[in-house]
Amino acid sequence: MNGATPLYSIGELSARTGVPIRTVRFYSDTGLLPPADRTPAGYRRYGDAALGRLRLIGVLRELDVGLATIRRVLDGDLSVAEVAAAHADATALQIRALRLRHGLLRLVARRGPSPEETVLMHRLTRLTADERRRMVADFVTGLGAGTQRARSAAAVVRTALPELPDEPSDAQLAAWVELAELIADDDFRARVVDAAFPPADEDALPGVAPGQAAELVPFVRGAVAEARAAGVDPEDARAVPVVDAVAGRFATVLGRPDGPELREWMAGRFEAGHDPLVERYWRLVWTVNDWQVVPGHLPFQPWMVRALRRPGRVSPSRR
Repeated sequence: MNGATPLYSIGELSARTGVPIRTVRFYSDTGLLPPADRTPAGYRRYGDAALGRLRLIGVLRELDVGLATIRRVLDGDLSVAEVAAAHADATALQIRALRLRHGLLRLVARRGPSPEETVLMHRLTRLTADERRRMVADFVTGLGAGTQRARSAAAVVRTALPELPDEPSDAQLAAWVELAELIADDDFRARVVDAAFPPADEDALPGVAPGQAAELVPFVRGAVAEARAAGVDPEDARAVPVVDAVAGRFATVLGRPDGPELREWMAGRFEAGHDPLVERYWRLVWTVNDWQVVPGHLPFQPWMVRALRRPGRVSPSRR
């Protein structure tokens, strides 16, 4: 026996590798672990090469590689590197799916939806990227059917389409679900068409002559954007000069005295020209796309309404 290669029984292979005897026998029966020899009584014996094969099989199985693929590796048809690369890609997909599932579970836990809503949320989060794009494209196409106003609204919406990333944050996932529910609503499509979009500034002040609105709205929009950029809260005293400037411009353009009546009328016009649900749509798009909110792109009307109706405000006639 001097210099002879040692041979191992199935039990000895199991002891050396930690692989259960039944598993070693199964691998041998399927041809993944062929014996090097047999005893006169027919018992299988394995050489040192079998130890290496068995350890490799164990690692690949732990990494969830199938037996058919393992056979190709052992036969030399595939390299371990090729298998690792393919399974790394597959594992990445599984991880993304698990993260999405985790995010959906947290979303359902927070929102407490009905069973029907839960099913809908699950379907919306499982859509592929292409399915999500088709859903958004159908919304825009349906939006632009009909009048010139509808086509203009579709053109504006088309400038910023939502794109949910492969690995969304909880906030992005929640925003996508809410956004998908909105764009599937025919009533919401009608509201988008009726919403005010620049440069149609007259739409932001319904009931005001187009020529006057075209002069007033850019001024208000700019004043509010500057106030927001400076961190001015509409109910803070620092908003008073902004309100005074806007009210003064309205009084001049409309030929009306500045006072409580004019300012309440202005607040009513600003409310009529703003749709909070359409604003919500744009905020959801920004969240899904992980875009920074630019103050100048926010609707100016809500800020002005709060500033005009600020608690404890002093009438201009009493200063």
